[in-house]
Amino acid sequence: MTEKKPTAILLLHCPDRQGIISDITKFITDNKGNIVYLDQYVDNHNGVFFMRIKWEMDGFLIPRDKISEFIDTLYVQRYDITYHLHFADERPRMALFVSKMSHCLYDLLARYKAGELKCDIPCIVSNHEDLRYVAEQFEIPYYVWSIKKDHSNKAEVEAAEMELLRKEKVDFIVLARYMQIISEDMIRQYPNRIINIHHSFLPAFIGAKPYHQAWERGVKIIGATSHYVTTELDAGPIIEQDIVRISNGDTPDSLAMKGRDLEKIVLSRAVKKHISHKILTYNNKTFIFN
Repeated sequence: MTEKKPTAILLLHCPDRQGIISDITKFITDNKGNIVYLDQYVDNHNGVFFMRIKWEMDGFLIPRDKISEFIDTLYVQRYDITYHLHFADERPRMALFVSKMSHCLYDLLARYKAGELKCDIPCIVSNHEDLRYVAEQFEIPYYVWSIKKDHSNKAEVEAAEMELLRKEKVDFIVLARYMQIISEDMIRQYPNRIINIHHSFLPAFIGAKPYHQAWERGVKIIGATSHYVTTELDAGPIIEQDIVRISNGDTPDSLAMKGRDLEKIVLSRAVKKHISHKILTYNNKTFIFN
C-alpha cells in the first residue's frame, strides 16, 4: 500500500534508562509530528533499549535534512544513542548478485514488478552469463565479471563491482544464490546491507548435493535462513528463517524443489523487512519490529 503522507522512521538503540520514550515522542509532537507507529523492546539481559517510531512529515516544523542534527545535539550524547533515520518516500536502491540458479532471482524480480518491493533495481551482477536472459526479460542491466578458478583476479573483479555500485548509488545488496565469498572490503562498505540466503538442514550437511545427503539420512525437516553478511562465513545476524517438513514419499529432487521454494519465500521476507526499515542489529543479532 502506498504511503498517503510522507513519513519519517527512526530506529534506535541505547542503554536502557528512564525517559527515552517520553523525550523522543515529545520531540516529535512538539514539532507538530503525528506519530503513527511506535514499538519498543528492552533486552533485560544486556540492559539495552530498542525502539522504532514513525511519524507523518506533513506540517513537521523541522526540515528533513535537519532532523539528524537535532537528534545528535539533543539525545545522542545524553542517552548514548545509536540511530538510523529513514524517510518512507525515499526508495532504496538494491543490487542483485547471482550465479547460475534462477529461482531467487525470478521471485524477487516478479515481486518487484508486482509492486511488492518498494525499491529500485539498477543492476544485476553475476560471475556467469547464464541468467542474462532473465535480466533482459525484466529490462534490467546485467553485468558479468568472471572469476578465475584460482581467484587470481578476484580483487580486480570486486573493484569493478564496487565502482558499479557507487555509480548506481546502490544502498544494499542481495545475494540471490551468488556462489562466491564476498570480500571483507565490500562487507565493510555495506555493513548490515548485504543479505544472503542459504539452506538450513537439521542435522547440517555441507559440500556437494546437500539435498541428496539429507534424503539419505532421512531428515524430517529442512529449512532456509536469510541473514546479513559478515566476515565470518554464514554467521551474520539472522533476519528470517522458515522450515518445511519432509515425508517418506519425498525424493532428492522433491527435497531440492521444496528447498528452492523455501529459499525464495525466506529471502523475499528478509528483503521486505530491510526495505521497510524494520530491522535493528546489535551484537550480531537482529531485532525485528512488526
